[in-house]
Amino acid sequence: MRVLGIDPGIAIAGFGFIDKQGHKLKPVQYGCIQTEAHTPPEERLIQIYDSAVALMDKYKPDSVAVEKLFFNRNVSTAFAVGQARGVIILAAAQRGLPVAEYTPLQVKQAVVGYGKAEKRQVQEMVKMFLNLSAIPKPDDVADALAVAICHAHSAVLVQKINEAGRS
Repeated sequence: MRVLGIDPGIAIAGFGFIDKQGHKLKPVQYGCIQTEAHTPPEERLIQIYDSAVALMDKYKPDSVAVEKLFFNRNVSTAFAVGQARGVIILAAAQRGLPVAEYTPLQVKQAVVGYGKAEKRQVQEMVKMFLNLSAIPKPDDVADALAVAICHAHSAVLVQKINEAGRS
């Protein structure tokens, strides 16, 4: 199973593709989509969409996991991030890919085992789970990989529950 994890943003959108093979998680590709400040919002959204499409077409995930929007005090930032999420979800939907959404609390719980874990703890666990030599930078990339790990763990649980229900 190949999962694409996304930490959406208008300036930086982190992405991470991982493969789940049995109990092992293997990084496939990770990085970020960056757009330039002072670029009109509609152009930034086109860049994010086009990049997401190219990544999905190249690495062919089985599913996409996106971090849910955490509403903060800066409403204009929240709207911009929501728009970035929207074009990424659209790209996945157009490819017939299932999309799962996880809150930051759910991601921390799945990766660290504690929903109020510090960012550094999550980053260290991402490094460990994927057997990486260093924590991916910028932080958005590590966050995207954490979302992918969360989904990989959750998808296995859902599959086991479904199988138990059929017995």
